[in-house]
Amino acid sequence: MFIKTIRNEAKNILRKDPAAKSMIEVILCYPGLKAIIYHRISHMLYKKKRYTLARVISQRARRITGIEIHPGAQIGKNLFIDHGMGIVIGETAKVGNNVTIYHGVTLGGIGGDPKAKRHPTVEDDVMIGAGAKVLGPITIGKGAKIGANAVVLDDVPPYTTVVGMPAKVVKVNKRDYIMYVI
Repeated sequence: MFIKTIRNEAKNILRKDPAAKSMIEVILCYPGLKAIIYHRISHMLYKKKRYTLARVISQRARRITGIEIHPGAQIGKNLFIDHGMGIVIGETAKVGNNVTIYHGVTLGGIGGDPKAKRHPTVEDDVMIGAGAKVLGPITIGKGAKIGANAVVLDDVPPYTTVVGMPAKVVKVNKRDYIMYVI
């Protein structure tokens, strides 16, 4: 089953990255795939309350890939991490299916109760541009796009594009949003 997961994640990268030439290249060379594999293992241990071992594995992944995903973070299928260096995903973050994250992105907390939700929820089909900071227990709606270097401190509605510091709405894909509401 784990081999099937790796194969599916690698196929996703092949579909989304025009620079990827073969399955073997993706498996051997893509740090995003390695980070996801390490995360799946560390998350499984985290759920079994093997916290220290889970953190050791996640820190090894960080050293190898430059991508830090806390073992407590919940990651959906087909996460595409492009380039990856400098990505941080916090403990209570939730990332949906078919999400694309570029290098330097932070899904971070803003403090608070260690037992409370402190990190963002990213729904399905979201794209987060390079260097964006998405902070706090906010929700990024389905199909939203976060511009490069944006600082997002508030919820982002579905099928909306936000840019800037602080992030402001610049575009709403009304057709997709209407279909989402219906």
